[in-house]
Amino acid sequence: MVKIRRGDNVQVIKGNDKGKKGKVVVVFPKIKKALVEGINLVKKHKRKTREDQQGGIISLEAPISMASLMLLCKNCNRPVRVGFSALKDGTKSRVCKSCKEPI
Repeated sequence: MVKIRRGDNVQVIKGNDKGKKGKVVVVFPKIKKALVEGINLVKKHKRKTREDQQGGIISLEAPISMASLMLLCKNCNRPVRVGFSALKDGTKSRVCKSCKEPI
C-alpha cells in the first residue's frame, strides 16, 4: 500500500526544498515519486505557439521522490511516520505512529 496519497499534506525532509510544505497533486507509485505543488520547481524554456502566444522561461513542478517526503499529521502538526491498522470490518487504515490516531 502507498503511504502518501493524492491530497495529503507533506513536508520535504531532504534536498534543496528541505522544510517546505505542500499538497500532493499526483502520485506515481510505479516510479515511487509524487508531484507536490510549489515543491521541486524547474525552469523550462517554452517556444511561442498559436495556443501559447507568450513564450519564454516558465517554472514547473517536477516529481520528487517519496523517500524525501513525510506525511503531516493533523493531530500532531508535525511530519510523522505512517503505519497501518486493520479495522473491525477488515479494511486497513493509515495511522500516525507517534499519536496512534487515524489519518
